[in-house]
Amino acid sequence: MARVEVTNVTVSQGVRMLFSLMTPNESSFATVREVPTYVNQATPYFIGLILLEIVLGWLKTDGPRIKINDFITSLSAGMMSRLPQLVMRSLELSAYIYVWNNFRVLELPWDSAWTWWLAFLGVDMGYYWFHRFAHELNFLWAAHQVHHSSEYYNLSTALRQSVTQQFSSWVFYLPLALMVPPSVFAVHIQFNLLYQFWIHTELVKNLGPLEWILNTPSHHRVHHGRNPYCIDKNYAGILIIWDRMFGTFTPESDKVIYGLTHPISTFEIWTFLYYPYLWQRFWETEGISNKLSIIFKGPGWTPGKPRLGDIADIPQITGEEMPHDPAWSPAMQAYVFVQFMLLIDVYNNLLMYQMVSTVSVSIINLGLSLIILNVPLIIRHFTS
Repeated sequence: MARVEVTNVTVSQGVRMLFSLMTPNESSFATVREVPTYVNQATPYFIGLILLEIVLGWLKTDGPRIKINDFITSLSAGMMSRLPQLVMRSLELSAYIYVWNNFRVLELPWDSAWTWWLAFLGVDMGYYWFHRFAHELNFLWAAHQVHHSSEYYNLSTALRQSVTQQFSSWVFYLPLALMVPPSVFAVHIQFNLLYQFWIHTELVKNLGPLEWILNTPSHHRVHHGRNPYCIDKNYAGILIIWDRMFGTFTPESDKVIYGLTHPISTFEIWTFLYYPYLWQRFWETEGISNKLSIIFKGPGWTPGKPRLGDIADIPQITGEEMPHDPAWSPAMQAYVFVQFMLLIDVYNNLLMYQMVSTVSVSIINLGLSLIILNVPLIIRHFTS
């Protein structure tokens, strides 16, 4: 059976792609098939930086401490979010190609630096608006809240993604398909995602003048906060200029307390809990207008309140908040960590070297992946 052609990135490219430092010359391709699977190939760089963060955190007396249960939950959610690729192409890319093939009004050259930079800006602004709507529309928040469910803030938090979010984000990039070739889009949709990995850390403080232009760890810490001043702020992907332009920027000030305003206190990797809650609110709310508002207004909305809810209804921060942290023995932590690291290689091979054959083969791979991912879940269930 034939295998998917994989274009491997160099070590230098692997590092630079995490910081949006790739150049147009080395990342411009004529066809989508030629575009490297940058995200899939980033796994060793993710793990390397996570391990570095762990070491540096332990070396600093006041440094952040990564909890193994939260760490594995974040990685498990991230792995699950990529599993649909075993049975289908990225919906973002598929929809983009369809619009390009049928509705494009201009065909910009794929090998032009101007096209490359236009795509960089277009994808980043598209992400800003998707991200903002994911917070301001309750039915989109149902997916995105998974990413905010951790009460810790470290590099593994970046990988805590929802498996259902990809089914709504594609809409926001379609205007680019009217003129930017799919191969250029396929590069930048990956670079935009990869950049957002390294900003999920407490180790990097203020970056000086870069804070005015780039989305930085400081800016993104605010976005992940449940302090009232942090709510619905700093949606940027790479460039913070969008938040400054559209009135959603706020700088980091008071100590940030992370997580959802009403913590769910679980480490389960199944990420669909908000959907039954949304359905219940829909049916219990009286009046068709109010029912529709439950879906299409903010998660904090209730009848008689502003579209995004009342900031006064958000629980105040006391400074005594403690993250959910059920006790695990050191032996169990070490065992689960080692086993999980071994499973990552199996998972990575499933994504990078999957067979191009029947759908049934991909479904079998998907089933095996789910079983693999449930091993840590089962252990957590019986030891929490």
